[in-house]
Amino acid sequence: MLLNEVFNKQSIRLNLESKTKEAAFAELVEAITDVHPELDRDQMLAVIQERESKMNTSVASGVAIPHGYYPGAGDLVGAIGISKAGIAYDAPDHKPVHFIFLIVMGEANREKHLSVLSRTMSMIKSGTLPHLQAAKSPEEVHTILSRFN
Repeated sequence: MLLNEVFNKQSIRLNLESKTKEAAFAELVEAITDVHPELDRDQMLAVIQERESKMNTSVASGVAIPHGYYPGAGDLVGAIGISKAGIAYDAPDHKPVHFIFLIVMGEANREKHLSVLSRTMSMIKSGTLPHLQAAKSPEEVHTILSRFN
């Protein structure tokens, strides 16, 4: 599955207002339900928080990929949040997180989920994050994502 299909333009938030990961999760789940109103916000949020309680999803300095299985999702859906100030995330390196790639998927999408995680990690390792942070619009972020399909 392509990154620019998982992360819809309308679910990209360039200026997250949240200061904590819990608030950021709520803000990003809200972004998903803006695009997919048929999905239950509270259930998605519960899935993400439950997964996070088992293992911190900070994957690199300043980056987190919270994710979870939600039966209502069917395919993979996601949201991207960028915080210039940083979010308190309890990351192993004790640094704030500036990029959150939140992914929710149905149980049948484990292989697609791994592919999306792999592509997201490739993007992170490629040095693209400064370009995402400098983006002026969700459309610009979406274009950058398409390079990693």
